[in-house]
Amino acid sequence: QVTLVESGGGSVQAGGSLRLSCAASGRTFSRYAMAWFRQAPGEEREFVATINWSGGSTYYADSVKGRFTISRDNAKNTVYLQMNSLKPEDTAVYYCAADDPLIIASSDDGMDYWGKGTLVTVSL
Repeated sequence: QVTLVESGGGSVQAGGSLRLSCAASGRTFSRYAMAWFRQAPGEEREFVATINWSGGSTYYADSVKGRFTISRDNAKNTVYLQMNSLKPEDTAVYYCAADDPLIIASSDDGMDYWGKGTLVTVSL
């Protein structure tokens, strides 16, 4: 079992920045593709960004492309989400997730492990 713990959320004004961190347990972190999702009040969970095992490939939702950057440090078992130029519509609980390539998930957006989330609030 893998435990993911997010941190770095908070309240900022529009145009500001935050960096989220996700710390993973275990020694097999480097095998996992990692991703960030978010869920705004009254909305369904939404994909934000993903990064492959080596950090050499990333993909972003159109809504955050050019503003957010996902990165990872496998030596620290940590994935990050740098969020710049924040907008009120970015307000959500942000969840870290991990995809073990040896496990095929039929639900939960194809991810195998999830954190409990960290709240990001962007005010006008």
